[in-house]
Amino acid sequence: MLTLPPSVRIYLAIGQVDMRRGHDGLAAIVRGQWKLDLYGGHLFVFLGRRADRCKILFWDRGGFVLYYKRLDRGRFRLPRIPADATSVAIDATELAMLLYGIDVVAVKRPRKWEPMAPAAASPG
Repeated sequence: MLTLPPSVRIYLAIGQVDMRRGHDGLAAIVRGQWKLDLYGGHLFVFLGRRADRCKILFWDRGGFVLYYKRLDRGRFRLPRIPADATSVAIDATELAMLLYGIDVVAVKRPRKWEPMAPAAASPG
């Protein structure tokens, strides 16, 4: 199970990325195309042309980390994506399912529970 604090955002690239790109090449995409802060501790996820390779770039204590996974069978399954998006934000659960090759679109998740807002006190 992947456990990340709620402050960490996960951005998934839409479209194919050349998997020969390293730290600097992927960082250039984040800075140039997405206009996002590389040093905020967020995760940036990229998939290759065949969708069987995944790289995750993030900043950690003075250096970039590049996580790489290649599936021996199957492909990474993308969540639903808006037509005009260049990247999409996903949560840690969706990232974990993506990395295991689970089809996120086919998974039924319960509605997120939130407590009711407190009733306004009547003047009295």
